[in-house]
Amino acid sequence: MSRSNSQGAAPAAGPASRFQSLDLLATLVAVVDPEGHVLFANAALEDALGMSRRSITGARMQDCFTDPALLDNALTGARGNEFAALRYDAFLRRMTHDPLPVHVVVAQTESNAEVVVELLPLEQQTRQEREERLIDQAQANKELIRNLAHEIKNPLGGIRGAAQLLQMDLESRELIEYTQVIIHEADRLQSLVDRLLAPHRRPHVVGDVNIHEVCERVRSLILAEFPRGLRVVRDYDISIPEFRGDREQLIQAVLNIAHNAAQALSDRIAAGDARITFRTRVGRQVTFGKQRYRLALELHVMDNGPGVPDSIKDRIFFPLVSGRDGGSGLGLTLAQTFVQQHHGLIECESTPGHTDFKILIPLP
Repeated sequence: MSRSNSQGAAPAAGPASRFQSLDLLATLVAVVDPEGHVLFANAALEDALGMSRRSITGARMQDCFTDPALLDNALTGARGNEFAALRYDAFLRRMTHDPLPVHVVVAQTESNAEVVVELLPLEQQTRQEREERLIDQAQANKELIRNLAHEIKNPLGGIRGAAQLLQMDLESRELIEYTQVIIHEADRLQSLVDRLLAPHRRPHVVGDVNIHEVCERVRSLILAEFPRGLRVVRDYDISIPEFRGDREQLIQAVLNIAHNAAQALSDRIAAGDARITFRTRVGRQVTFGKQRYRLALELHVMDNGPGVPDSIKDRIFFPLVSGRDGGSGLGLTLAQTFVQQHHGLIECESTPGHTDFKILIPLP
């Protein structure tokens, strides 16, 4: 990136104080003069370029791109007041990485001496859209489950009661067996309804949570059920602080994910090379759920199984969707609900041989 001694390049001190709030944004932002010299670069842009703010300030923003002419043309249009905002896609040069594909927004300000250049990594844009879909989907699931469960519960009680009364008046053993089937199936559906409603009924019990105690509890439960052929690997960052949360809900959320993984690993367990890994890390300046957090817990539950079937990849958090015969399809739905009650989110990346469920929870 070349520097310019042009008089158009303003000193860093003034703009730095005026634009300090831009450091709170997850998107990459630069404020430039009409010729493209950087007046201010936010922290996210520093990280992306691998350069300090001091190095960026005063340089030509055009030189940050593989095709400088695109920004040159945009700034020419801004100087001529041809638009309020212009959007295009480009590649951002980086010091130690391959060029980053970004969506560029060039916007005029009230001052003719300043232009805002906002860069949204296309991968990040896709991720944000996916997170928004997950959040909207979870809210829709919550309302659907509540309404559906209540609609089922009342007639279900009537069906069971009628079958019991009918059974009392029957003498034929064969007919009594039929009424017992009705009662048994009504009880099974009642249990399903209770599980659907459980997260919304149970009070949120908040206390100090050590995420590694949660992982160890789940690990012991999984190994008790699958004692042979499965290895549960620990990869912990022990510096992660405790946080306020519902320990039992988080145990249940992690257990649901790990139990699904263990069941998907049946072939590898039989072969003796099944593996589930619990990895904990601290994410810094992480954005999810439309908010940016200074620190966040990243708990990965990874397995070397066959992966999530393509047919349900986009629906795995929907209630009653299961990739396994006989599965209830509630485990991941409940896990997502419990994590979202901690202002967090569960994401999933899956390919054959590697599935990664990542739990994100804000840290203090």
